[in-house]
Amino acid sequence: MTVDRLGFYEFFAGGGLARLGLGQRWTCLLANDICAKKAAAYRGNFGTSPELVVDDIRRLSCAHLPSGAALAWASFPCQDLSLAGNGRGLAGERSGTFLPFWTLIDGLARRGRPVPVVVIENVVGALSSNGGADFRLLFEIITGSGYYGGALVMDAIHFVPQSRPRLFIVAVHESCGTPAGGQISETWHSPRLRAAYSRLPGTLRRRWIWWTLPHPPPRNSSLSDILERGAPWHSSGETDRILSLMSERHLAKIHAALASGRPQIGAVYKRIRVENGRRVQRAEVRFDGVSGCLRTPAGGSSRQIIIRVEGGQVRTRLLTPREAARLMGVPDSYCLPARYNEAYHLMGDGVVVPAVAWLERFLLRRLALR
Repeated sequence: MTVDRLGFYEFFAGGGLARLGLGQRWTCLLANDICAKKAAAYRGNFGTSPELVVDDIRRLSCAHLPSGAALAWASFPCQDLSLAGNGRGLAGERSGTFLPFWTLIDGLARRGRPVPVVVIENVVGALSSNGGADFRLLFEIITGSGYYGGALVMDAIHFVPQSRPRLFIVAVHESCGTPAGGQISETWHSPRLRAAYSRLPGTLRRRWIWWTLPHPPPRNSSLSDILERGAPWHSSGETDRILSLMSERHLAKIHAALASGRPQIGAVYKRIRVENGRRVQRAEVRFDGVSGCLRTPAGGSSRQIIIRVEGGQVRTRLLTPREAARLMGVPDSYCLPARYNEAYHLMGDGVVVPAVAWLERFLLRRLALR
């Protein structure tokens, strides 16, 4: 391996979106995911991929990890940490897979070959899960293996027309020296992140680094720019049903769009709201040129809907898989699964490619080459 080609591990690899974001400077030495369908998508885009191990991460050992990695990437499952999840946190079956992942990272460090840089990506709910106890435990585990660490909250809205804030924890092993941090940034260090840091004990705060990145240039794409031509629209009855789920506030947005006389494209997403003590499903709409956060299509409620208001008519349809991929910054050359749910799930579980590329360009590459 030369300086021009940096090795990395990609855990919870999915369809390889982190690999896309890291770019051509990096060589994947090992990728791991438990899902055979996601592995098929990975191979469909990166070739036969002998580096891909399709198995439960609990079954891996340090012997499976080739030497020479400058970076380990882990986008571990978020279901137990999400604000919409079950609240089990790191004790949950899905998000608890962080622990066997870190057992591998810690094992390498104990064998005298620590991975210099580790990136852990998850939902921002990880900052407050179980009153912040999960984030504290996670940071205790990281620093206990000889790492310094810090975090950024990167919102995809800076790069693509999707509102998708995500937590990126970046850790550097002490064998690389004490890394230099920067100033707290309003762009990358949200109030929730700063609050999570303030709850850490002094021993952990002393291992904290405030990573900084330049502010990205203004985004030049809108929701309408990623739409496919010819996608099938819902029946009028289905559109009426979606409108019936809207509150007066969101129906007012529809009426305003109709009254404007201008064609308008918006995004609709369904949420569970508590009204008068009852849980009700609501459809919520936005016409700001941005979609809501893509999620996996469990039960159908999280599938995004495109809405078009034009000529006194309101039409709706499902977001297509290719449109979902574009909202993740995935190029059209990327081969998606043929089944709708598999493609949508692959994207909803992924990382936004240009956000990873920004992080790589302005932080990870520098840390790996120290």
